[in-house]
Amino acid sequence: MKSDGTLRSEVVTSHSVCGAPCWVSLSTRDLKAAEDFYTAVLGWQWHSGRRMGDQYRIARVNGVPVAGVSEVDFVAKTAVAWIPYFAVASADETVSRSQERGGTTAVGPISFAPGRAALLADRDGAVFGIWEGELVSGWEAWRRAAPAFVRLHTRDAFDAAIFYGEVLGWASATPGCCQVDYEENEVVLRSHGDIVARIHSGAVEAAPDPTIRPHWQIHFAVSDVEACARAARAHGGTAHQQGVGSTEAVLSDPDGAHFTVTSKIGA
Repeated sequence: MKSDGTLRSEVVTSHSVCGAPCWVSLSTRDLKAAEDFYTAVLGWQWHSGRRMGDQYRIARVNGVPVAGVSEVDFVAKTAVAWIPYFAVASADETVSRSQERGGTTAVGPISFAPGRAALLADRDGAVFGIWEGELVSGWEAWRRAAPAFVRLHTRDAFDAAIFYGEVLGWASATPGCCQVDYEENEVVLRSHGDIVARIHSGAVEAAPDPTIRPHWQIHFAVSDVEACARAARAHGGTAHQQGVGSTEAVLSDPDGAHFTVTSKIGA
């Protein structure tokens, strides 16, 4: 209870969902164009990320923060991409474990007002982030509001699962850690009973196409996949559907960042 008599909202930290995806962030070369595109396609509303500076914007769904978008320097040729962030108990220890197992560190760990973050890549070059500290919108609220799950397309799903398991503490004795299973030729990650990630073999390590190279793909749950595909095409992006009535479509925004819209949660 606060001093004014109102209820204090419960603070959820990365410790309670350790190893699970807890945030997604987009890097783009045109912040305004990205806002317009994702508003049209996913219906997002936008607010400034005051703690992160003027070049970072927070997307919301029904008032719940669901994703971050940052503007990157075109001259520096920073990659344009959607990146998942995983909750960890210690950013410093996680970075060390990644490096010991052949991963690389692009940024961090660096401190922000609510926690610490780092940007890493696994042994096959798939980029991911880690976050230690307070979660922006809790976890359950974030899960309900927009992202369905994330999927890693990689060269060897089992090898990748070993790497991430050791780095992020999957299937460990840590309270609240994620469970790992093998279903339908994929490695499946669950947190608190929900499917939150899948790892799929098939990406080519040296492929020129970024959708074929090892990468994490963000899947957003939507009510109408075809409507999202039409909106993407109408606002300068692309859409690839499996057919009329498909439950899933791979879209790209005008800057080339790929993501998936799906009507199947955790599929």
